[in-house]
Amino acid sequence: MVYIIFSVYIFLFIVSTVLYLPKLFQIFSSNKKTKKLIAKNKRKIGVVIPARNESKIIGDLFKSIQKQTYDKNFFDVFVLVKDHDDPTISMAENIGASTFVCPTQKCKGDVLHDFFDKMLKENIKDFDAFVIIDADAVLTENYIEELNNALEHDCDIVQTRKLIKNFLGDKSSRSFISNSSALIYPIIDDLSNAFKSSKNLPLNLCGQGLMIKREVIEKKNGWHYKSLTEDYELKMDSLLHGFKAIYYPYAVIYTEEVLTYKENQKRKLRWLVGRAQCDNLYGEQIKNKLKKEKTSILLKFDLYYYSIAIFLFLISSAVIFIFGILLTSYYIVIGNLQWIASLFLLTLLPFTMPYFLLWCFSLIAMINYRDAFSSITLQEKITTLFYSPINLFDFAFLYIKANIKAKKGLEWSATKRVSYKEKNL
Repeated sequence: MVYIIFSVYIFLFIVSTVLYLPKLFQIFSSNKKTKKLIAKNKRKIGVVIPARNESKIIGDLFKSIQKQTYDKNFFDVFVLVKDHDDPTISMAENIGASTFVCPTQKCKGDVLHDFFDKMLKENIKDFDAFVIIDADAVLTENYIEELNNALEHDCDIVQTRKLIKNFLGDKSSRSFISNSSALIYPIIDDLSNAFKSSKNLPLNLCGQGLMIKREVIEKKNGWHYKSLTEDYELKMDSLLHGFKAIYYPYAVIYTEEVLTYKENQKRKLRWLVGRAQCDNLYGEQIKNKLKKEKTSILLKFDLYYYSIAIFLFLISSAVIFIFGILLTSYYIVIGNLQWIASLFLLTLLPFTMPYFLLWCFSLIAMINYRDAFSSITLQEKITTLFYSPINLFDFAFLYIKANIKAKKGLEWSATKRVSYKEKNL
């Protein structure tokens, strides 16, 4: 019985590996970078900052905006708040930014919808593109200048590179939770989007540091992405309408990571619920499009098969692990030495193999992201590497919970922020 179950597990592992091969090809092609271009002309860029109740931390972002090397006559800052008495309004006015109040907003997508609806009726033609920046961010000094360079490419959407704001402060501004969560960015961008950008595949978009050309807003007659993950919804809609996105790693933005396990769980669940909602909303349309149109096998693998590989391997490992515990206990009770084989092949191996593979994956991500992790201690790096597989494995369990909650709905809730000392910025 032990060897039959073990053989089934090895077979499922081989199937998972075959389905995952295109993703491995992406990972090991991560050295492909979008060509760096230098713009001959300056374009007008709108910096759009959704800032609901963010007055305690948005000052860091405002200071970095004031330090921009790009000609200030060629970018305008718009700060979007919920309440007329929000202290953020006076802070925005001090740096010459415009404010937009949307009292009815329930999520980021709501306020972006109302803002772009207003822009369409007024002066959207004055701008070439808009970049969406969360209030917890800090911009590198040449960030907007590099956005202008990125617009030299033939594209509709630009995803910029993210570093971690927590690493700008001392140890109190980070934890092994935030450090492990930070590894999500190189997994999404450096190990995935870099390759996708070179092959014109739809990127995994993130709403932090996302630039959209004015023409996209005009073609869509505004912003209509109101799910919990408006960035993922934009990806799905871009696939349907043929909007081209590129990953431009030369424009770098610092973003904040949560410190506690509870906040991290809440945020991951929000991501997965939003993704499930978007899959329900756009899934059939995309499947019909892929059936009618000739599409690359890489696109089909990227949209469907590699995720099947992950869940097939993780779920089979979990099931075999449970069988292993039961069989090991049974053989020990009856005095059969098969408990040794059951312990190692069905209990320990299905636990250690996923952990080891995710550890290797995390190590590759950290190597690609080594400039971001250069400012933290060796001990923190080691702790991050050993916790990261657990952080990644956790997505599989939350995915099931998210699909249940997607049907009931999940309210947007604020994320706890971290304070920073000005001298570290």
